[in-house]
Amino acid sequence: MTSAVPRREPGPGPHGIAAEVDTALEALSIGTIEMEGRLVDASNVTLYCTVYTPDASFPCVYKPVRGERPLWDFPNGTLAEREVAAYAVSAATGWAIVPPTVLREDGPYGRGMVQLWIDVDETVDPVQLVQSDSPALRRMAVFDAVVNNADRKGGHLLPMPDGHVYGVDHGVCFATEPKLRTVLWRWAGDRLTGSARETLHALRADLDGTLGEQLASLLTGAEVRRTVRRVDRLLASGRHPEPSEEWPPVPWPAF
Repeated sequence: MTSAVPRREPGPGPHGIAAEVDTALEALSIGTIEMEGRLVDASNVTLYCTVYTPDASFPCVYKPVRGERPLWDFPNGTLAEREVAAYAVSAATGWAIVPPTVLREDGPYGRGMVQLWIDVDETVDPVQLVQSDSPALRRMAVFDAVVNNADRKGGHLLPMPDGHVYGVDHGVCFATEPKLRTVLWRWAGDRLTGSARETLHALRADLDGTLGEQLASLLTGAEVRRTVRRVDRLLASGRHPEPSEEWPPVPWPAF
């Protein structure tokens, strides 16, 4: 059994894989996964793999549920679903922030998240990127506010040669309590762009339809309702959120 979300991409710009999203999702969902190695710096078991079908192959990341490290503030065994839920929101916005991601029941170590591997532009300095006025990062800041990302580190940003930036590691999103921790506070308190407001309006409608149904299969009812509420608050304020005094605003380490 697999779980994926409909393709609603590409987002802005060509950024490498947009034309291959359908093919990649199919391969990630049904292809044979062959393990190549482990990413040793990851806090949870993260395996670098290749997924094969008769017609295509893609590098990917596989995170088995059994390799998830227990957290005090998130239910055990739920990080894979949260990663897939983040992709569902990303796909619904059309911003292509999260690489294609699916839930597999039949991975080499059982149930887990499988995500397309993205080769980054190694010439981009991550500190300079975070400090930049990148439109891609500004969209990501809005996305993180929607999904309540508790861990947007600089190392979770994947810059592409054309200026697009992907984001990864969304296992600690969608908490019911405010937990936004991010290195992307550059626009805190600024007015949302017109494009962001339009996207949020469309996202809000989708939360009452297809997207809401997708999230309901991956998250608790309370978590889905709080996602709706966060979108409503962003639209009501018309501004990027500001750091909370009740929660550390930046993850540690930041990169």
